[in-house]
Amino acid sequence: MKRFIYFVVGVLSFTLLTGCLYPEERMTQNRVPYKQQLNAVQDAVNQYRMDYGVLPIENREQGTGMYIKYPIDFGKLVPRYIPEPPGNSFENGGVFQYVLVDVEKDPVVKLVDLETVEHLKDFKMKLRLYIQKNDYPPYKDVLANNRYTLKHKELGYKEQPVVRSPFTGNNLPFIVDGQNNVYIDYSMDLYQTLQNKQYDFKNGDDIRDILMEDSPFVPAFSVPYTVENDEPVFLLEKSEK
Repeated sequence: MKRFIYFVVGVLSFTLLTGCLYPEERMTQNRVPYKQQLNAVQDAVNQYRMDYGVLPIENREQGTGMYIKYPIDFGKLVPRYIPEPPGNSFENGGVFQYVLVDVEKDPVVKLVDLETVEHLKDFKMKLRLYIQKNDYPPYKDVLANNRYTLKHKELGYKEQPVVRSPFTGNNLPFIVDGQNNVYIDYSMDLYQTLQNKQYDFKNGDDIRDILMEDSPFVPAFSVPYTVENDEPVFLLEKSEK
């Protein structure tokens, strides 16, 4: 739990710290999602599960997004199952958080891009400060019920803030809901993926998992999406409609 608090609340200033502690070559290595490192962690997780019948994870609070809910606890894997956390992991000065997805059926090791998370954290801070002064967010467009964009200049940005997608390299914008929760809008990535492959989805299916099919990353801090006329649309829960 202590590591989780650091991750969410403040330790994401790691980019500044690692800039001082690591030479440029090490910094570059810490930003590469090496397949061999993912495979090594996957093997360690599988063996731990065989030995103990449970997964080496830290359960987060109820309501945590599905793609960041099960971070791997390297304290349970080191040194018996793996010599040390991967060099690109948060625990070892890197920029990725190792997590598990599909924990009930087929646990798979994936990555959260923490540099993306840091940009989201900055946006949330600016939004919180704005609301403290003005009571309400600076709404711009209504994308769907309970899905909005904000006026970026009101928040102190000269240009619309975006994050670079770990899946496509697209610049993805932020969106908010009526409770001032901030998310990354993956609509562009999903549209691109749907155009490149054929899927048998029906309206009401959550389609976000398609982003992970050929990628080591998860769509962290996303909202559910479904399809309508073969294009991605927001999948709203009954309470949001």
